[in-house]
Amino acid sequence: MAPDRPFYSPLMKRTLFSALLAGIVLLGSCTNDKTAEVGTDGMNAAATTASDAANPTVDNPNVASETETPNPNAPVMTFTESEFNFGDIQPGAVVKHTFSFTNTGKSPLLIENATASCGCTTPNWTKDPIAPGGKGTIDVQFDSHGKTGLQNKEVSVRANTQPNITPIVIKANVLSDGAAGPVK
Repeated sequence: MAPDRPFYSPLMKRTLFSALLAGIVLLGSCTNDKTAEVGTDGMNAAATTASDAANPTVDNPNVASETETPNPNAPVMTFTESEFNFGDIQPGAVVKHTFSFTNTGKSPLLIENATASCGCTTPNWTKDPIAPGGKGTIDVQFDSHGKTGLQNKEVSVRANTQPNITPIVIKANVLSDGAAGPVK
């Protein structure tokens, strides 16, 4: 014979009552005008520390922020040319150009990195600090394998200058196999 009412055990009643009470307490405590409780600063500080570790800032005294004036003593990278055109080159040719620059600033210049816009372009630069008035070079090699037509490749030079990124550019026209002229 089936009972007319549902069967609730004492354990089910206690669990249901506990869940209902917990829900009421949580809903009652969700007000936005409460001040932060003691201990939340520690949790936020840990999150901030983790965020700062993932995105470290480099303290560069030569780079001004939006609110600071530029450093008048910063190094200045002055290139004799910031763009070079190889002109027409044969398919598969590997060409190289050396960009020369002078530190026209008032403090030593240090190149941190130079990155190319394409894997076919390889920069190599002066690694030692360049004193004011000193000269340095950046060699840029371009491998035309698999390329045809006009090529425009940029190398971004990161240094302790203002601004800290200086672009230099190489250009070339990679001839197609038929453009080399008829085979005799």
